[in-house]
Amino acid sequence: MAFTADKMFVNLPVKDLNKSIEFFTKLGFEFNAQFTDENATCMIINDNTFVMLLVESFFKTFTKKDISDTAKSTEVIVALSADSREQVDELVNKALAAGGQASNDPTDHGFMYTWSFQDIDGHLWELIYMDASAIQQA
Repeated sequence: MAFTADKMFVNLPVKDLNKSIEFFTKLGFEFNAQFTDENATCMIINDNTFVMLLVESFFKTFTKKDISDTAKSTEVIVALSADSREQVDELVNKALAAGGQASNDPTDHGFMYTWSFQDIDGHLWELIYMDASAIQQA
């Protein structure tokens, strides 16, 4: 039997928790106060997907490995689906206005449109819109 999970939690180290909360709030994300303290917060993506933003010193208690230096390397790209091309553009533009950095230029594959940014800690986020009708035609 294949493994399935009811919920997904992505854990990301952050330098300044309050600045990270401020950044993602500007993008429209909400947080679960029940799982927020001086070390961490739980950012809600949807009912089953969450991003735990953990202060670096707290993050280090979960691993024996070094934390990736996001200025030099990438360990993960967090990819989120969007409802439209406009929603992709809106969220990336909000991220850039809130202090994020451009990662890649928008890419249009016809059936799929993507654009990405780096958050204030250098983590990569990619927004993806897939046109289901274009996929069916292909």
